[in-house]
Amino acid sequence: MSFHRKGQLILFTVLLIVLSACGSNSGSDGSDSTSDASNENKGEITIGQINWPENIAVTNMWKAILEDEGYDVSLDLIEMGPQMAAIAEGDLDVAPEVWLPVQDKSYYEKYKDEANFFEDPWYENGRVGLVVPAYMENINSIEDLNENKDQFNGEIVGFEPGAGTMLVTEDVIKEYGLDYELIESSTAAMVSSIKSAVEQEKPVLAPLWKPHYVFSEVDLKFLDDPKKTYGEIEKIYMATRDDFSSDFEKVSKWLQNFKLTDEQLGELMLNIEENEEDPIKGAEKWVEENQDVIDEWMK
Repeated sequence: MSFHRKGQLILFTVLLIVLSACGSNSGSDGSDSTSDASNENKGEITIGQINWPENIAVTNMWKAILEDEGYDVSLDLIEMGPQMAAIAEGDLDVAPEVWLPVQDKSYYEKYKDEANFFEDPWYENGRVGLVVPAYMENINSIEDLNENKDQFNGEIVGFEPGAGTMLVTEDVIKEYGLDYELIESSTAAMVSSIKSAVEQEKPVLAPLWKPHYVFSEVDLKFLDDPKKTYGEIEKIYMATRDDFSSDFEKVSKWLQNFKLTDEQLGELMLNIEENEEDPIKGAEKWVEENQDVIDEWMK
C-alpha cells in the first residue's frame, strides 16, 4: 500500500473515531442530563426521632414524603434533651415533637432564642397524665395515690429520662407530696409493663400521653389532676435549627402547613404498628392513601 493511501486510511479512521465520540457525548448530554435533573439530590435533611409511637410515625411519614421530592433524609434517634440541644447548636435540622404549654416548656424557655419554634401546632388534642387500669375503680385522682402506695409498691413506671413528661412527673411528685419513686426505663419497656399488668389484672401506674396506640389495646384511665400540674390540653409543635428556613425554604413551608387530626394520626400510627419491623413501609402506605391531605400541606 502506498504512503498516500495509508495516510488517507489513517485520516478516515481518525474521523470515524471523532464522529463516534461526538455522537456518544451528544446522546449523554441529552438523556443523562435529563435523568440527572429528575434524580437531583436537593439536599440532606436530618430529623430527630424519639422512640414514641406518634414520633416514629410522623418522622417516617416525612422521610417518605421528602425522599419522594428528591431530598436525602436521615432519622437520628436521640432523646429529647440532647435533641433540643442539637437543634439549638445547628447540628440537627428538625425536631418534630415539642409539647406545649407544659410538657416541654423548660426546653422552649431554654432554647427559644437559638432555634425556630413554629407558631402553629401540627396536633391540637394532646393529653398527658398518670394512668391506671380502668378496673382500679377506687383510684381516680392523683390525690388517691399515697393511701394506696402499697398496691403500686411505691413506684411509677416511667420511660426515657429527660423527656418533658418525665420532668413534669417529678414536679407532680413534689406538688402532691407523693411518696413514690419514678422509675426510668424506655417507652417500649413501660408499655410492656402496662400491658403485662393489665393482662394479669394487677395494679400499674405510669405517666402516659394521648395520642398513643396503647389506649386502643388496653383499657386505661387518666387520674384527675386537681392542681393541673400536667396542664390540660397540650399541643404538639415542630422546631427547626435557626437557619433551616433559608436553607430549605420549600420544606420549611411544607412543615409549617402540616396538620393531623385524631383520625389521621391514629391511622398513621396503626400503619406503623402493623409494619413495626420496617416502619417506612407503613408510612409509605399511609402517604399513598392520603395524597390529597399531603397535597394541601405542599401548596
